[in-house]
Amino acid sequence: MSNNSQQTMQAIQINEYGDSSVLELANAPIPTLESNDVLIKVHASSINPVDWKIREGYLASMIPYEFPVTLGWDVAGEITELGADVTGWSIGDQVYSRPDIGRNGTFAEFVAVHADEIALKPKTLDMNHAAAVPLAALTAWQSLYDFADVKAGERVLIQAGAGGVGSFAIQLAKVRGAHVISTCSTKNVEFLKSLGADEVIDYTKQDFSELRDIDVVFDTLGGEELSKSWQTMKEGSRLVSIVEPPSDEEAAKHGVKVGFVFIQPDGAQLKELATLIDDGKVTVTVDSVFPLKDVAAAQDKSATNRAKGKIVIQVI
Repeated sequence: MSNNSQQTMQAIQINEYGDSSVLELANAPIPTLESNDVLIKVHASSINPVDWKIREGYLASMIPYEFPVTLGWDVAGEITELGADVTGWSIGDQVYSRPDIGRNGTFAEFVAVHADEIALKPKTLDMNHAAAVPLAALTAWQSLYDFADVKAGERVLIQAGAGGVGSFAIQLAKVRGAHVISTCSTKNVEFLKSLGADEVIDYTKQDFSELRDIDVVFDTLGGEELSKSWQTMKEGSRLVSIVEPPSDEEAAKHGVKVGFVFIQPDGAQLKELATLIDDGKVTVTVDSVFPLKDVAAAQDKSATNRAKGKIVIQVI
């Protein structure tokens, strides 16, 4: 079923790996649907670090793309077509998703997404804010809930709390009743407190490695910050990274359970997130909005790691 008569669409694509100059605004075929897909008319997407890491070729060995590649893995929009086996959804439904990263991306006018990977967007959010949620919030959810299983009263350290993932992580840990400690620069201290952080460490003035008795570390930075995390943790605690696999040797030495999370699409979790958002338990912060043609500038801004919340790409 379809109400779509277009044959081609605008999309941001790459034909080679490289810096933001390889991004091109191109005419591309509208995706064809598999039997369990829906076609979404994209209203908005958002920038995630994985976008420019894929663009630069960092994940080429893990995800074997064929050029041209359409980037982008957040979407909020409207269903315009249903695959033959799709049930429970209707044309016109307003949905959001983090689609399968191995398929066509969302920096485009249309995207085909498996029906299991979508949920109705939060009623209280416009499309731009809804597009800021899926990848970052699912990353925090799957790290803190699925892997670490954060519990009430636990001391949770969240690195880089002002970013897209960090800002959701603070709020999701608070939903569980945790005592949240998070790091940021001076300008974002009050922002993190407004998200619910119980303690905020300004990394320009204080070293988080002085902390002790941490139950869960959520590492969003890797490198030196990950290395300094071990001494903050008590035996039996959990460390989860979204940047690099933590050292099994260090984990054994400190008696810590470790994990590396590369998130998976999950419509059911997005449905639960929409409820938390509509109930006012999770808020969404948009740093800035760029049009589709300016994805390069938006990715360059993301790569500075200075955005507060999410950078949105408005397609409509």
